[in-house]
Amino acid sequence: MDYQNRAGSKFGGGGVASTSATNADRRERLRKLALETIDLDKDPYFFKNHVGSFECRLCLTVHQNDGSYLAHTQGRKHQTNLARRAAKEQKEGKQNDIVPGMLAGVQVKKNVVKIGRPGYRITKIRDPVTRQNGLLFQFQFPEITTGVRPRLRFMSAFEQQVEEPDTSYQYLVVAGEPYETVAVKLQAQEIDKREGKFWDWFDEDSKEYWVQLLFKTERDARFSAVPGLSSGRK
Repeated sequence: MDYQNRAGSKFGGGGVASTSATNADRRERLRKLALETIDLDKDPYFFKNHVGSFECRLCLTVHQNDGSYLAHTQGRKHQTNLARRAAKEQKEGKQNDIVPGMLAGVQVKKNVVKIGRPGYRITKIRDPVTRQNGLLFQFQFPEITTGVRPRLRFMSAFEQQVEEPDTSYQYLVVAGEPYETVAVKLQAQEIDKREGKFWDWFDEDSKEYWVQLLFKTERDARFSAVPGLSSGRK
């Protein structure tokens, strides 16, 4: 760092560095160190999105430039996630059955090139009988891999790492290769998963994936937590 040219310091003397200046110097040193040891073209978690920002697919973080991404890779969060991913892959590799004709102990990793996000449409709905509010999702997967059916799951605010956790929300995650996985932010209200209330369907001809969900009313949510009462009463 250039201490002598800092405002308020004498020539040849070292002024006291501010916190922001110290952090900037640390990030620059980490960037230079990372450039010497990391080839971004071979980094499986490095991704440049359509707006020119850089994303870490492992930690689900967004960075404005490659220097910020490189500094992130040297941080505790990225290193911890790398260790977790390695432990998970090692565990799954030991539990996988051996495929005839393949070497034992060799784990095959799929390398799928993502082609973008699927199109979607969201419609607000209401059950005419129970007056429950809900949503109807329509996802378009025109180039989905043959034989692959889209999958979905619900994710809590603490599982995602894109934004600060907020217990007021939950996420509906939909995946279908070779498209990128997408997530829809929903209110953290209990989903009614009774038959006819929550369903999903994939149209093989039009390549459209439909998902319907209804939220439980306050009365249903209250009684579903009472011991001895069925949460699936109609």
